[in-house]
Amino acid sequence: MSDLPACPSCGSNLTYEDSGLYICPECAHEWSSTPTAAPEAEEGKRVVRDAVGNELRDGDAVTVIKDLKVKGSSLVVKMGTKVKNIRLVEGDHDIDCKIDGIGAMQLKSEFVRKA
Repeated sequence: MSDLPACPSCGSNLTYEDSGLYICPECAHEWSSTPTAAPEAEEGKRVVRDAVGNELRDGDAVTVIKDLKVKGSSLVVKMGTKVKNIRLVEGDHDIDCKIDGIGAMQLKSEFVRKA
């Protein structure tokens, strides 16, 4: 009799372990063999980091580290532009903000550093 857990996806008892993962041959579901503490809490907490690795939060001030062209316009956000009171949002462009002279826009966290 096997000590391996049943598949959480389909409930099959035919699971096997390979390179630290449990694998179900019936539904091809793979999951980690190491238990994680509170996976629901990890999903809800998303960490956004700037270009140098500092954690960003809502309300922070950031500085742009590269000249950024604004799509659909001839405007450019210059390097060194300080942006205050950012909001973190889901998606590819994870910072929502207002820039003086340009207006509301979204930035990628990889192009800013915490001020």
